[in-house]
Amino acid sequence: MSGQYITVRETAQILGVSEKKVMDLIEAGQLQAYRIADQFLRLKRNEVVQMRSSGQVASEQVQLEYTFAEKLEDFFYFNDFYIFSLFIILGLLYIIFFV
Repeated sequence: MSGQYITVRETAQILGVSEKKVMDLIEAGQLQAYRIADQFLRLKRNEVVQMRSSGQVASEQVQLEYTFAEKLEDFFYFNDFYIFSLFIILGLLYIIFFV
């Protein structure tokens, strides 16, 4: 059941189009979207796969640029524990040797 509903991003990857194109398809009524808890927009995986196999949507070349700012943000997001630990260790070493 967890794989039954997919996100807009996953839909875009399956169809080979941009997320904006998926939203346009939803607004045009070509794709049925469901709101979960009035917050999350989800689509049924089998409907998306069926649309892809029927050829109703022409895939486009989507090149997502991964900017330096996004790389830096991801670095700090995934390594925040290690960075915080480093500062604590350096602070303790300073206290031990210089105080």
